[in-house]
Amino acid sequence: MFDTPIPPSALHRFALQYDLALQNAAWCLGGQPWLLRAQRLLDDLGRPVPLTRRMARDAQALLGLLRQEHVHDDGRIEAACFAAIDPIAPQVEEICLLAEALKEALNAAQAQQETEACHV
Repeated sequence: MFDTPIPPSALHRFALQYDLALQNAAWCLGGQPWLLRAQRLLDDLGRPVPLTRRMARDAQALLGLLRQEHVHDDGRIEAACFAAIDPIAPQVEEICLLAEALKEALNAAQAQQETEACHV
């Protein structure tokens, strides 16, 4: 009937701004499985579609990766990838800044969804 444009969420804007940085961080911290997951999320967020639960779940999981929540579990790839990183490498600070930006985007997107749900 009527095509109502969907305003981009904060996560959509995050994906546009940090596309390459997120892919690099995912590869560095989690290898190919995490790179593929990041690329899937970025592909999803590259389209003007509402934020889905899967997108939010993938973004939350990537935030956990950026925050290095699983580096102490020797059975996970994240531990091996983390061990290979030089702590004084410039990418470490970039990853920290990326994690903060993703956290802010997730919070803003969730708040936007809650606001929109109240207006329906």
